[in-house]
Amino acid sequence: VEIVRIAASLSAATALAASVATALGRPLLAGPTPGLALALIAGSVAYLLVTAWLGGVMLGLRHSMPIGTPLLAALRGKLLMFVGNIVVGLVVVALLEIDARWLLLLPPLLWLLQQTYRHRLKADQERRTWRAFAEATAALNQLEERGVATAAATGALNLFGAETVEVHVARPDGHWRRYRCDAGGQVTDRDVDPPRRRDPDEHELFRPLAVGSAEVGELRLFFPRSAPPGPRERDAVAAFGDALAAALHDAATHRELRLVTERSSYEAVHDPLTGRLNRAAMLSQGDQALRQLAHEHPVALLLLDINQFKEVNDTLGHAAGDQLLRLTADRLGTLTRADELLGRLGGDEFALLVTSAPVVGDRSAPLTYALRRAREIAERLAAPTEVAGVRMSVEVSVGVVVAAAGTADLTELLRRADIAMYQAKGGGGSIAAYDSARDAASTDQLALLAELREALAADDQLVLALQPAVDLATGAPTGVEALIRWQHPRRGWLNPAEFIRPVEHSEQLGTFTRYVLDKALAVAAGWAREGLDVPISVNLSARSLLDARLPADIAELLRRHQVPAHRLVLEITETVVMSELEIIDEVLATLRTMGVQLAVDDFGTGFSSLTFLTRITVDELKVDRSFVIRMADSPEAAAIVRTTVGLAHELGLRVVAEGVETAEQRLALTELGCTAAQGYHFFKPMPADKISAVLGQLI
Repeated sequence: VEIVRIAASLSAATALAASVATALGRPLLAGPTPGLALALIAGSVAYLLVTAWLGGVMLGLRHSMPIGTPLLAALRGKLLMFVGNIVVGLVVVALLEIDARWLLLLPPLLWLLQQTYRHRLKADQERRTWRAFAEATAALNQLEERGVATAAATGALNLFGAETVEVHVARPDGHWRRYRCDAGGQVTDRDVDPPRRRDPDEHELFRPLAVGSAEVGELRLFFPRSAPPGPRERDAVAAFGDALAAALHDAATHRELRLVTERSSYEAVHDPLTGRLNRAAMLSQGDQALRQLAHEHPVALLLLDINQFKEVNDTLGHAAGDQLLRLTADRLGTLTRADELLGRLGGDEFALLVTSAPVVGDRSAPLTYALRRAREIAERLAAPTEVAGVRMSVEVSVGVVVAAAGTADLTELLRRADIAMYQAKGGGGSIAAYDSARDAASTDQLALLAELREALAADDQLVLALQPAVDLATGAPTGVEALIRWQHPRRGWLNPAEFIRPVEHSEQLGTFTRYVLDKALAVAAGWAREGLDVPISVNLSARSLLDARLPADIAELLRRHQVPAHRLVLEITETVVMSELEIIDEVLATLRTMGVQLAVDDFGTGFSSLTFLTRITVDELKVDRSFVIRMADSPEAAAIVRTTVGLAHELGLRVVAEGVETAEQRLALTELGCTAAQGYHFFKPMPADKISAVLGQLI
């Protein structure tokens, strides 16, 4: 059929060419003239166009594609040969007219012309082949196994002219899956047994797929009996197989990383014992829920503490205590409504955020509703149950606080509810509402903020404690974190935990932030004068990023102290990503443009770690100390550290482990691929006048 089609196409093209030539001139047995030459050229052009058009139509029908592209390609490929053939034909006619013996000189010229054609065709074929090979291997660059295997099967089928292509993929769990592409381009897949090793015959090519010593699958191509593969196909399949092996290995690695990340993300926000939100997630999601409410909308927080829980642990054992916590969490889960947020804060404490308190004219209605909700929960929890074979009633003390949204964050609400809960325990009842008159901390915080204003003006109370981070391989310093301490004239030494939270929620945050940055950059400038090129890190509150003037203030401080921008590292927490305010993105983008570096502090503790990295470009990840401390005894913590280190390496980021306290932790971090760390095992935070000597010794 193919021979008949080709013969018919050539016959039609020749007939049309002869018709065009005879219509323009009389070539039969006529002598060569310029007019006759033009007629013959016109006929030849007609022949070229017809054959190219018929070929394009056939390709278009066979592959369901427009004929324009193959038609132009055919014309470009035949143009050189067409011109050469026309010239040779006219020369032959002219020589026959002059003296036929001149034809004896043509064979060498025709051989040279044939070699030129052959080289041109071979070069075009090689170019098309390598372009197709590059496109086929580029299509393997996908993150999912199915996409990689499907692209490999269809690409190999078109690239090598095979009848059938099979891609067998080895899964990490020991199972195998086969992807098969037939001559029509249809790809099917199914689970199969591990393939048995056998020698391929002359019509089959086989390529094992491995990366190093790790087997990832195998590639098999089946060729038609009429066109067995040659050495060229064998070499090309080998190169294609190596690219496919790497792509499948990357897809498997991405899948494992995604599973570990999902598991780590879940564990980072859920209490492992009860499955409820943990304290960090309760704070983050609670604050987010409060921000979504209208200002002055009443909200209530219930803090529940199990009575006699210690006695259950001491009498029946910790397993019974865990059973009691799970049972209480399950009961609370059934009692929690759709618009409420439940979490376990730790120990035997649970918190319930209620955002559906009634908004009515009676100002006492929200508190009445919250107290009624607390009594309902306490009564339902008190229903008799059995723990470790002992029948008991679970009694709780509940602290209740009601406030307007926008007047306090969840941390403050928890503090007030904790005061109310202890009032309930001390008063002999099971439920108590928060009484501000009995809250000494509220007035104490106001006094603390007033004293902070004086400390900022005194310039000798707020001091820096500096802690180096070191390279685990060389011991050289990779950076220094600046930690603020308050030498209070009346209260003594205060750690940040004792005054940072009130500052963050006051109008003094901007002044305080600039004060700390000024002191840190002054220290860095002193290092520069001593020839120490070490970056300095400063913790930045998420609320500071709401200040559009912050980048300009930092630029002024850098200029004043003559410190390059890249020597300043600002440490931000993952809570930044929870805000959808454009001002935060604009401030971070401006800081990045200035050259200031960004680090993610306590990475892995938030519930959107990966989302954070896709939103904000950073330079460094700091592994939270809670994972470092537990990684020796907890496979889950070690997996989080390993995943964080691997993720940082994949993204080209620095990674620093915090809170390293023992040589065992240092060794474990080194084995996990971590390159830098800080903690008491290396150096405790030290005054600014001592850090220069330490850095000089390390460098």
